[in-house]
Amino acid sequence: MSKAQREAVHQLVRETPLDFTADLTDTRVLFGQLQTATPLSCDVQLTESTLGDIPVVEIDIAGIDTGDVVLYFHGGGYAVGSASGGAGLASDIARRAHARAIAVEYRLAPEHPHPAATDDALAAYRALLDSGVPPERIAFAGESAGGGLVLATLLNAKRAGLPQPRAAIVMSPWVDLTNTRASRATRAAADPALTPRDLEACAAYYAGTADPADPLVSPLFGDLEGLPPLLIQVGSDEILLDDAIDFAARAASSDVSVQLDVTPEVPHVFQGMAAILDEAVQALDRAGAFLRSQFGVEEHGTERSGQRPTQRELADHTDLEALYTSKLARTLDAGGLLRHDRDTADPRAILHGVTGGAAEPGVSFGAV
Repeated sequence: MSKAQREAVHQLVRETPLDFTADLTDTRVLFGQLQTATPLSCDVQLTESTLGDIPVVEIDIAGIDTGDVVLYFHGGGYAVGSASGGAGLASDIARRAHARAIAVEYRLAPEHPHPAATDDALAAYRALLDSGVPPERIAFAGESAGGGLVLATLLNAKRAGLPQPRAAIVMSPWVDLTNTRASRATRAAADPALTPRDLEACAAYYAGTADPADPLVSPLFGDLEGLPPLLIQVGSDEILLDDAIDFAARAASSDVSVQLDVTPEVPHVFQGMAAILDEAVQALDRAGAFLRSQFGVEEHGTERSGQRPTQRELADHTDLEALYTSKLARTLDAGGLLRHDRDTADPRAILHGVTGGAAEPGVSFGAV
């Protein structure tokens, strides 16, 4: 049913437009609602905290108690989004990596243009190191603008003389704020989420008076030598396709260990649609396997190896009433893709014909 799943995802994204050229107050509210459209798994605990002076959200998963940490940067064009809003995707990755996650609440543009976000990200990483977590137990992860911030922070850490983390994962990264990649035009018709106009608006908000080609604004143009192993995931139906491809090529030319993972016919940050898209689950599984291999975590032999949770675990950790009242469920219901047999033996089987098995909790949406 993968084709039906992809069509459902494209419909959902197209019917939920985000206008980054309008009043950002309204866009921030809508984006926050989309990020939290489906509740987190009940075994995920969020705690507001700080790293140094930087606000963060600590993301802990019951049964996972290791020293490995995923430092997570949310997307939103550097202008919208929040650490708590990104917790769904962060927890999906952390669960599979058998790690805990910390999402960074970096300052947003246009109120706080560059270098606010990169300063906050570096300060959070420095404070995490100062807390006693060794760099080899840390991985960075982020989606969209947060993926770009991951890569900019790696460059910034190198400039500051800090050790690199063990590895980094970026999903649909925005790495060229000059917006000169060819896919801005060649993939525009296929992309249901982003437009070149969105990227131009967000680039202006974030760069401010800075040169958009500055490597800490557009990490594509940085010196990539010495970066840690990278996993770059992207969908073919997005205008940021060439950001991922070109960054991977430049990283490889700089002798960086890099894996480029392109999934056909899926949109921007498709990993956030794991509840209804098999390709999203598979991509998250590959991300988890990548981090486990980097952290040296055995796939078997621990109580929770970071593998995808079982159907029963998902059933136990999902609030079905919240799922049924979510934007996701309403959209699928309109398309005839949602079953109404709430008393089914497997409560997570409600997504009929869309999921190829148990669905994932915590659908989250990414943009820019």
